[in-house]
Amino acid sequence: MAVKWDIGQPCTWYDVQTELPAAAEVVVIGGGVIGSAIARELTKYTPDVVILEKENDVADGTSKANNAMVHSGMGEEFGTLKQRLNVKGNAMYDDFVRGLNVEFWRNGMLVLFAPRSLGAEITANMTPEQVHEALAVNIPGLLLQDGVKKGIPGQRLVEREELFQLEPYVNPDTFVAVLDPTYGIVNPYKLTIALAENAVMNGARVVLNTLVTDVLVEKGSVSAVVTNRGTVKARYVVNAAGLFADEVARMVGDDSFKIHPRKGATLLFDKDLVGGLVRHSIAMARIPPDPHTKGGGAFPTVDGNIQFGATATEVDDKYDTSITAEEIERMLDRYPYMVPGFPTSAVISAFTGVRAPTGEEDFVIGPVEGAAGFVNAAGMQSPALASSPAIAEMVVEILHEMGVSSERREGWSGERPVCPIFSRMSSKDRESLIKGDERWGHVVCRCETVTEAEVANAIHGIIPATTMDAIKRRTRVGMGRCQGGFCGPRVAAILARELSIPVTAVTKDGEGSELFCCDTKVLLTEMV
Repeated sequence: MAVKWDIGQPCTWYDVQTELPAAAEVVVIGGGVIGSAIARELTKYTPDVVILEKENDVADGTSKANNAMVHSGMGEEFGTLKQRLNVKGNAMYDDFVRGLNVEFWRNGMLVLFAPRSLGAEITANMTPEQVHEALAVNIPGLLLQDGVKKGIPGQRLVEREELFQLEPYVNPDTFVAVLDPTYGIVNPYKLTIALAENAVMNGARVVLNTLVTDVLVEKGSVSAVVTNRGTVKARYVVNAAGLFADEVARMVGDDSFKIHPRKGATLLFDKDLVGGLVRHSIAMARIPPDPHTKGGGAFPTVDGNIQFGATATEVDDKYDTSITAEEIERMLDRYPYMVPGFPTSAVISAFTGVRAPTGEEDFVIGPVEGAAGFVNAAGMQSPALASSPAIAEMVVEILHEMGVSSERREGWSGERPVCPIFSRMSSKDRESLIKGDERWGHVVCRCETVTEAEVANAIHGIIPATTMDAIKRRTRVGMGRCQGGFCGPRVAAILARELSIPVTAVTKDGEGSELFCCDTKVLLTEMV
């Protein structure tokens, strides 16, 4: 059932189905950015779409923990599916996000060429003049030629004088830079939430806390998806299960690829202390490439912070989101070189996401022989975020060929209204809101100026935020300098009140992550 928007109460949603349906035309397994983008694209043609997500929220896996880059395709191997869809997806992005009320900035990428770009084993037998010629002329020229070959528009050489106008704080040792103006940044988890919510507005359903345990195939065609909460009959199934896509594929007999998890650590810096030090996304050319990172660099975020990273470490555990002292030290050794004097003590958070590459290091998108109606959208590592609009389009085209209607529905809308953001409002508008609801005047998070009303709106949103992390992703509560030290207890109390649960049942990120065990001093009393 499509959700109804109440104009009189712009933050209230009704008729949102969260129970597992008995049947659906298309089941999308996975509520990350890829699954949500595919579901939204599908609703242009059919409303009978269900996203099944094993976690308690969409964007609760890889999509919540990457460096938010909308890559251009510059770093991808020519001719791969990743490279082609990256270039195409990047070009689609402005239209892709239009109407979703999600910030997307094309701030551009500057690739810096400095003495440290060449490893010591290379420069050992080179004169300073040869090093300069290689890094100021030859290698940047090759990079520009590669961009032309890949169809990336607008790349150009930036000489020193212009470079320091664009980025005043970069290392003065830098010879030249290559500017790629098509690079952008977006908030990946807010984009995922927006895509999923817009899909629901157009008739789709999102069912959380639902683990897929099997996909049934009868007479060569998919017939149903089995979950821990019951079975959904389905004519078509899209495997967008991220790190677990290989396991889902094996449910229909497809053993053609295997996911080998690769984690990437990132450092996040206080926007009040580092804001403006880096305007573009910047990276240092490195020859030979560093095996511990895909590339990495210093990147602004749409929220004003700066990130360092990401690293690249092969792991065995798909749930391993740990970050080591070694990884932190590696980032603090490498990236401040690009911006000398960068206040590394301003770090406020360190986090890790786990990528889902295949052995071929390419996307796996297509139907599966012997399981008609089943489509893989797997191998989704970087640049999947940048490629997501093109991936969604490709998957839906495959589904059209299988039998899903290709006739556009009347009434489909890509517009996603959002609740007011108190921190960005004028004093007059704030006063107006507070007069209507005093909760708008109760600031819960001082670092990010988030109010009680915003927290409550997130809890009762189209995809309800029922954990501390889910509220954080929607409102930025707890994302400031104190990282939830001030607002955490207040948000927990609001969650308990709005969900009518004891505060001991409030979790950080689902079952097993409860914040409290009991009332204060109860344990002490029991010991007496």
